[in-house]
Formats: sequence, C-alpha cells, structure tokens
Amino acid sequence: MANTKTLRSGGEILVEALKIHGVERVFCVPGESFLAAIDALAGADRAIETIVTRHEAGAANMAEAYGKLTAKPGICFVTRGPGASHAAIGIHTAAQDSTPMILFIGQVGSHMRQREAWQEVDYPAMFGGMAKWVVEIDRPERIPELVSRAFHVATSGRPGPVVVALPEDVLSDECETGDAQAYRRVAAHPGAQDMARLAAMIGESARPLVLVGGGGWTKAACRDFAHFVEAFDLPVAAGFRRQDILDNNHPNYIGHAGLGPSPKLVARIRNADLIIAVGGRLGETTTNGYTLFDLPRPAQRFVHVHADPNELGRVYQADLPINAGMPEFAAAAAALKPKGPTGWRARTPWSDEVKAARSAYEADQVPGPMPGRLDLGAVMMHLREVLPKDAILANGAGNYAIWVHKFHRYGGFRTQLAPTSGAMGYGLPAAISAKLHHPDREVICFAGDGCFLMSGQELATACQYKAGVVVLVVNNNMYGSIRAHQEREYPGRVFATTLENPDFPALARAYGAFGEKVEETAAFADAFARARAFSVEQKKPALLELVIDPEAITPSTTLTALRAAALKAGHG
Repeated sequence: MANTKTLRSGGEILVEALKIHGVERVFCVPGESFLAAIDALAGADRAIETIVTRHEAGAANMAEAYGKLTAKPGICFVTRGPGASHAAIGIHTAAQDSTPMILFIGQVGSHMRQREAWQEVDYPAMFGGMAKWVVEIDRPERIPELVSRAFHVATSGRPGPVVVALPEDVLSDECETGDAQAYRRVAAHPGAQDMARLAAMIGESARPLVLVGGGGWTKAACRDFAHFVEAFDLPVAAGFRRQDILDNNHPNYIGHAGLGPSPKLVARIRNADLIIAVGGRLGETTTNGYTLFDLPRPAQRFVHVHADPNELGRVYQADLPINAGMPEFAAAAAALKPKGPTGWRARTPWSDEVKAARSAYEADQVPGPMPGRLDLGAVMMHLREVLPKDAILANGAGNYAIWVHKFHRYGGFRTQLAPTSGAMGYGLPAAISAKLHHPDREVICFAGDGCFLMSGQELATACQYKAGVVVLVVNNNMYGSIRAHQEREYPGRVFATTLENPDFPALARAYGAFGEKVEETAAFADAFARARAFSVEQKKPALLELVIDPEAITPSTTLTALRAAALKAGHG
C-alpha cells in the first residue's frame, strides 16, 4: 500500500485510518469538540456510513451491538463531558460482554488541559477501570500509530472496549504523516499437548458437560465448536445470555445456565465429573452467585478455556487451563478425534444422559399458566413458530427477559443480542444496529416498560434510517425485577418501583412508527402479523405494547407467592 505523505488535518488522518481498518459504519451524536472529524466523515460518506442517534447511550449501545454482530470494533463518536458520560454505559457493557469497541471522544484543546475547562474530563481516570486501554492523542502525526493500537487492543486476546480522546486542536491541526496498515487480530492458539490432554480427559470421564460462553466468537468458530460437540457427543449448556453459540435446536444443547435456570440443569452441572468451560469468565450470574462450583477448587475435574490468561485461575482453579481465542480453540477442538467409534451421535457412556438432558430441556420449554389476560409464555410459543431461524432477538434487562431466554430457541451465531452487564435500555439500540447490519433479517426487540423508556427516543433513529425492527414492550407498570427483590427482602413494603407510563402505541405513532396495544393472548398473533407487515413495507419500526398482569413476575411464580414465601421465612 502506498504511504504517500500529504498535508492533512487530524480529522482527515483519523477518518482515513478508519477506512484502512475496515470501518463501514460509525454511530454518533455530533459535538463541537470533534467538528474536524465530522467534516472528514462527510467527505468519506461513500465509504463510511454515519448513523446519528438521539442520545449518546444509544450510539454507544449500537456500536457495542455492532461489535457483537461482526467481531470487529464497533465505532462510536461523542463529545466531551456530558457526551462521554452518557456513552459510558456502552463501555461498561462492552467490558463485561467482551465486545470489541472503540469510543472516540472530542476533548478540550490541548492548551486548556488541566484547567477544568468547559466540559473537560480526565478520561484515563474516568474510564481506566472499565476500558482495556484509554489514550489521549497529543499530536496529529501520532493518530495512525495510536488508532492502529486501539484496533489491536480492542480485538486481541479477550476483546473489549478502548477509549480514544481527541483534543480539538489535534483534529484541526494539519501535518504530513504516513498511514498505518490494517490491523490484524492477535490471539493465543492452544498447544497440541493441551488438546491431547483435553481429549484424554473426556475419554476418562463418565459425565462430561460443556459450559459455553464469553465473547470473541465468530460464525466459523461456532461451526467448529458444533463439530467438536458432535464428535464426542457432549451435552452443552450456555452461560448467561450466550445462548446463540450453539443452535438451540441442536440435539446436544441442553439449556441456559443464567437467570432462572432449570433445577434439573443445575443438578446435571453439579453432578458432572468433567466440566469443560469454553470462553466464559464463569461470572456471577452464570454460576448462580459463585455457588454452582466449589471455590476456588471445583469438585469436578475442570477445564477452562479463555482468551485472556489473566482470567485463568482468577476465580476457579482448573485442572487444565487453556489460553486461546475462540476461533483458535474451536478449530483445534474440531480436529480432535475420540477413541473408538467416531462421528456425530456415536455411542458413548454418556449418550443416554445427553438424550435425557435434551428431553428435560424441551419439557422445561413448555410454559405453564400465567395470571392475567395476556400470557407471555403463549406469546413466546407463537414467536417460536413463526419467526425464521435467523431472526435476531435483542433485549435489555428486566424480569420480562426471563420469558425470552427460557422459551425462545436461538438459531445460532448472533441471533441473540442481550447484555450480560444487565443494562436496561440496551434492546432498542441493539436491534436498530442489527437491522442496519442485516436489513434482510427479522429483528425483534423485547423491552419492559421501564427498560424501553431509557432508550425509546431511538425510535426516531430507526425511522430516519429505515430500520424496520419490531418492538415488543412488556408493560406491567413497574420496575419488575426490583419489585421482585423488594417482595423477597421487604415483603409488602412497596416503594419507588411503581411506574405511570405514557400511551406507548401513541408515542410510537408520533415518531412515524406503527403502534398497537395488545391486552389478550388471542389478539397477539394478528397484531404481530400487522406489525411485521408494516416494518417490511414501510421500512420503519413497529411497536406492540403487551399489557400483562403485575402478578406475573416470572414464568414460575407470582408477586403474591414471593411475598408469602418471604413472610414465612421471617423477612419483613
């Protein structure tokens, strides 16, 4: 590649670097602190699409979702101070979800630094505990070097977020400097001895179980992982909100070890004699508050595969720790050959147990009765029937998501966009990002009434950029998950969790979207068909408000039952 030095502004150098590193879309709320970069993006609009959102949190969440979808850094631009503070939610989610992302922040001019100038923030101090790396570029000629490093850091090892601060003068000043080459992701590969040991440990076990999760997966890695699972006929449980690594219709998929897991699945994990944890950190939610395995030494033989060597041994001591990226491990695992009969569904000592575990998972996916006129379990059953396998489901946080994770069957790589950070307001921005990246796929956003109003203004973004997502707002007029905790700990003492909501369909129509209220189970199918048709024909979002009984707090219990159990246990 030619490396001709010409006189350019820092903004032009930066945007050229983004083009070199393969950036196709950026998300932003414009600010005066990075006008030179905006001007350069205007000149590059044929190469890089700029999506302007209505809130910096929306821009950051869209960029994070892009990183999940592509395994390439999602790019977000925000202004200094308030803009950076709003965008911090996306950095936190990218950190906990191991998502590659780069946040570019306009900064005060270099000559005003450390005077607490207008909207000035010390970004290394602000983001140092969340981001993988935080840098403030001090000269325009260093932009190619430091932006290249940002891409390498965001994608290599355990993926994660990087924050780059750009003083106004660095973007507007001109200089002559060469460009870097496109970044190359760096990852550890598993050693041959480790893989041989893994195969031997599987052969020596009677009840092996794979717990899969983490970030850094690609479509090819998921395919290789499935080949590995099939060759050894291994049962696979997914970590919290990592249900799309293995197609949930696969006969070896046995459930979700996240919020509200099946007691039978929990028992199987505890009863396994070999746990192969692939990709996940084994965080609080997946391990049920670090109670699923003994600390620090699990009772089972333990294999832990992770892209970051610092995670291996951090909480759990493994018999076989393997430091490897997910594509690298999955490719090596797919090449392993079991002793004896080979091939998918080959007879193993645990084959009957895999079938039993799969049958238990399928039985657990049959919803029971639910209080009220609208049954979310029945809604999920209808969606499972009518949505295509490659449909993408996005959601934020709240008890409504338990129905989604429990009853939907995710069709494989990146059909699930859900924050392991537990961030409310994530679903709609993530769904918009997914629809922009995959315009021909159906994208469904689930949000609670509280969750939706943290990012509902992004309906305007969806309308502007013709992102025809379907939004299902589950309305119980309260912050449901917090209310559930209140009833467990302070039964009958309800405070600060009741919500008075707007007319959601009218709000959607005000943006130019479709809006309809659904209050009975029998009305959902036709309403959903109308919403889908509108989103396709108009290329605009459609919103259905699903009004549910506040008593229906989870698929397995009610608020009254929670309160009664807490009072019986002596709480309150």
